[in-house]
Amino acid sequence: MHGTLPAAEPVRRPAASRLPLIPRLALRELRSGLSGFAIFLACIALGVAAIAGVASVSRSLTDGLGREGRRILGADLSYSLINREATEAERAVLAAEGPVGVVATLRAMAVAGDTGAALVEMKAVDATYPAAGTLVTEPAAPLSELTAERDGAWGAVADPALLARLDLKVGDRMTVGGTPFAVRASLVSEPDRIANGIGFGPRLIVSQAALRASGLVRPGSLNRWSYRLLRPEATDSDLKQASERIAKAAPSAGWEMRARSDADPRFAKSIERFTQFLTLVGLTALIVGGVGVANAVHSFVERKRGSIATLKSVGAPGSQVVALYLTQVMAIAGIGTGIGLAIGAAIPFVIAVLFRDALPLPLDPTLAPSELALAAAYGLLTALAFAITPLGRAHDIPVSGLFREGVEPSGLKVRTRYRLILAAALAALVALALATAFDRRVALIFMAAAAIAFALLRLVGLGLMTLARRLPRPKRAAPRMALANLHRPGAITPAIVLSLGLGVTLLVTLSLIDANVRRALSSSLPARAPNLFFLDIPASDAASFHAFLGKAAPTGKIERVPMMRGRIMAVDGVPSEKIKPPEDAAWVLDGDRGITYADDPPDGSTVVAGKWWSEAEGREPLVSFEADLARALHLDIGGTVTVNVLGRNLTARVANLRKVEWRSLGINFVMVFSPGTFKGAPHSDLATLSLPGGPDAKAENLILRDVAKAFPSVTGVRVRDALEAVSDLVGRLVVAIRGASAVAVLASLFVLAGAVAAGHRARLYDAVVLKVLGATRARLLSAYALEYAVLGLATALFGLIAGTLAGWVIVTRVMKLDFVADLSGALAAAILAVAVAVAAGLVGTWRILGQKPAPYLRQF
Repeated sequence: MHGTLPAAEPVRRPAASRLPLIPRLALRELRSGLSGFAIFLACIALGVAAIAGVASVSRSLTDGLGREGRRILGADLSYSLINREATEAERAVLAAEGPVGVVATLRAMAVAGDTGAALVEMKAVDATYPAAGTLVTEPAAPLSELTAERDGAWGAVADPALLARLDLKVGDRMTVGGTPFAVRASLVSEPDRIANGIGFGPRLIVSQAALRASGLVRPGSLNRWSYRLLRPEATDSDLKQASERIAKAAPSAGWEMRARSDADPRFAKSIERFTQFLTLVGLTALIVGGVGVANAVHSFVERKRGSIATLKSVGAPGSQVVALYLTQVMAIAGIGTGIGLAIGAAIPFVIAVLFRDALPLPLDPTLAPSELALAAAYGLLTALAFAITPLGRAHDIPVSGLFREGVEPSGLKVRTRYRLILAAALAALVALALATAFDRRVALIFMAAAAIAFALLRLVGLGLMTLARRLPRPKRAAPRMALANLHRPGAITPAIVLSLGLGVTLLVTLSLIDANVRRALSSSLPARAPNLFFLDIPASDAASFHAFLGKAAPTGKIERVPMMRGRIMAVDGVPSEKIKPPEDAAWVLDGDRGITYADDPPDGSTVVAGKWWSEAEGREPLVSFEADLARALHLDIGGTVTVNVLGRNLTARVANLRKVEWRSLGINFVMVFSPGTFKGAPHSDLATLSLPGGPDAKAENLILRDVAKAFPSVTGVRVRDALEAVSDLVGRLVVAIRGASAVAVLASLFVLAGAVAAGHRARLYDAVVLKVLGATRARLLSAYALEYAVLGLATALFGLIAGTLAGWVIVTRVMKLDFVADLSGALAAAILAVAVAVAAGLVGTWRILGQKPAPYLRQF
């Protein structure tokens, strides 16, 4: 029977077999599992998780600020004025765009009979408050009822901290500005608390009618009036157009404008700065972990010598061998990166569940694809940079050399192509860090410091090996073996010095920064600073207040100057919004600044350019500007500064530049004007009182109470209270920094464990041979302990020196503080490093010492 045979069906190969040769072989070898890559995975996952977690939390906070902008701001648009209320014409301009709510804030003194007096952050609200969010009080009641006048006293809602400080409870009375107030409720939650910034006293909410009745609002008094425009239905584009119309209709108002889309730019900038710092710390952890990657890859190549030999013996070129195992290594790096991304992405959700009520900022947990992609790029580039060199060494080693390398490691150099790959990966890491940096100068400093640290630690490792090689051989067996282990071929000295050295350096640096910041805030500053500041001293009462204070503290030193608030509108005719100063100087253009006028240079400042005005010259509008800020603004002698004071723009010529000693906390200002500039302008005085015995809480409290009773409109501030508020904020930041730094230190420990594991084969060979020759486990253990102790001591010494130098640079050059080498915490870190080095080394070698020689002698 004739016919055609049916066509054969094509053979379907598995998907993996259709891959190119290199990925196919790599996948086959990976079937055996990830044995030996635990440290590799941990290092990559830890670093990526740190970067991804910091970036995810930052994005969640930023999104929270954006989405909760209306609640945080308390409006859709907010216009703030210092020292004055808006005029009828200005109110009309705002009202033309929508309903307007008014909130006034100021500091005042609350007096509770003979119990004492306390500084309060007073907020006076109208009937529209709160326009966004919810005010929560205990007991709950309408705010209008809680703040109404009843039984001869105005109502108030008080922070529980104020009640505790003055030993009051709901229903009790106190006076503010000489006016009686009854505490009708305690404050539980305030929706727009964040927008008010750092407060130096507890909150007290009253009505605006009560504020006016208190007499605290008078010409020149220090208060802020916020006019809150309510346009919930408007888009961001509509609000932008409205703000442009308002700016055009009232160009000389001098108010500070904020929109709900950028409710608190100060917090947004702080988040960006802090995120950059923590990201760099996370990158440090990743780079430190890169050493562990290199160790793991080196061990991987050692284990694969048989496979490499087989591949090269059947004709595989060296480049193909490197490509095969690089594919495997990067696949494993991808797994570690994925683990790190999963952990980092989950962190904001975990924080939201566990700490939402304790967070000072709104957290809106979200997945951040771009930030996670950046963390992934950091992880993969780090893996490539640290893996390519140990993998590249296998390219030119002959088959016979590969089999001999267990006894005599190869000394071949890495080919140029692999050096170029290394350079490209490092360049990409630097480019990523710079491209995503909030402050590129800081990022460059970090990169330079990291490179210098790596180079120095490499030199320390090589120097230690050279020194060990040249020292005379001890007669005792244990020291002789320890000395030989330090410089033998394949010694783990460079890896341990590098990993442990970076960890100790970081610990010492952070310890010194922490100690110096806390010392500056809690000890040295109060010793030199005034005990008390007094604000809002009416000019008409200035002389009598000075006399009263002189009787209350006859041995104290009193300083008093006139003070107003002004906002820089232009520099040399250029509007302030068009000026882009460096980040560390941008604050001088952001909001209102305290200003004064004087016949003579203030104490604590020195004229460094130009000359002070004479009595005749002082009749003209002149200004003395702080020298460092003037340079940042490109302002020089003869230039002009335009400030808005009390709704009027005034332009003054720069007569001189001053260097100011801010840390003394004495009375000083960025701008000091000539007396003729503000002739006849309403103002209040600012005074300081310094007691000869230094801080004295009892005397300070008595003076504050007496002043509050005699001069109800004057606000007194204890310098120690203000410093404690700042110290509390710094303490929280330090906790976050320590947490991120702990990740880098943990990475160092992983690398240390990896370095010990990388030398496992050589240590095993030594132990087997020496045990055959009669060495006991105790003798071997003492030799290894001595070796690790030497490595730990050398590394700790380097960490102390390098960390102290880094701490000095950061404290004196970046933070502009005095530096004291308080090494108590640093020494503890160094001692800990030695203990960790010895313990980790002995734990890693304990199992080796217990092996029986026979099975291994057959292999060797």
